[in-house]
Amino acid sequence: MQKITILIHCEDQKGIIASVTNYIASIDGNITYLDQHVDADENVFFMRLECEFSKTTWNLDAIKSHFQTNLATPFKMTWNMFPQDEKPKMALFISKYDHCLYDILGRFSAGELPLEIPLIISNHEDLKPVAERFNIPFFHVPFTKDTKEAGEKAQFELLKKFDIDFIVLARYMQIITPKMIQLYQNRIINIHHSFLPAFPGAKPYHSAFKRGVKIIGATSHYVTEELDEGPIIEQDITRVSHSHSIEDFIMKGRDLERMVLARAIKLHAERKTIVYNNKTVVFS
Repeated sequence: MQKITILIHCEDQKGIIASVTNYIASIDGNITYLDQHVDADENVFFMRLECEFSKTTWNLDAIKSHFQTNLATPFKMTWNMFPQDEKPKMALFISKYDHCLYDILGRFSAGELPLEIPLIISNHEDLKPVAERFNIPFFHVPFTKDTKEAGEKAQFELLKKFDIDFIVLARYMQIITPKMIQLYQNRIINIHHSFLPAFPGAKPYHSAFKRGVKIIGATSHYVTEELDEGPIIEQDITRVSHSHSIEDFIMKGRDLERMVLARAIKLHAERKTIVYNNKTVVFS
């Protein structure tokens, strides 16, 4: 069977669901999953479908062509179609923090993440042994104010060579260049060690500690040129109290970072997110 996932958004209007489902049935397709959402304020319709077709009847190119002609054009849809048997290729960008890296590679090795990791790129060599332990190619690409242009060029070459679909910043401590963001729009995922938008900056746990907060959090979002302002994919919190030290805050925060980033990666890899107006629709 040819199994595909379809993501759709367009102006909300009558007959979208009926037209899509009837069309899939008309070409001998079977819908195995459907979820939809309407943003009433923006008057925008969102839908995610999983379908299967007989390989002897249709191939993906034919389905895309027919879908564009019969549905996307009449409804003025923005849409994507993905074969479910093709796993997206993810590049990991890292620096010196290892907690998210270990968590991602552990989940990947256990088969929990439906993706491929062709390479790891780092601006330091400290975590090269971790990559080697998991048998993933590691590339050291220095990236400073003085080497930014050369670093960006080297990153582009590696991403193109390994045919990368999306990037994950697993506590990568460098600002992503506008050119990279444009090339991978809504395909660069970051983990922020705070419950955005509260306590932004380099030391959120110290700021939270001084304020005597009762919860701390972590946020995973798509990267935009506005620092830490991109569409949010996943967030979580944990409770703290006056009895906890800054070290406790950091430990609890790192646990959250691991979980939140892993969830965001899985959602993106499973094609369960649609970005619209700097917000993210996340399907279950």
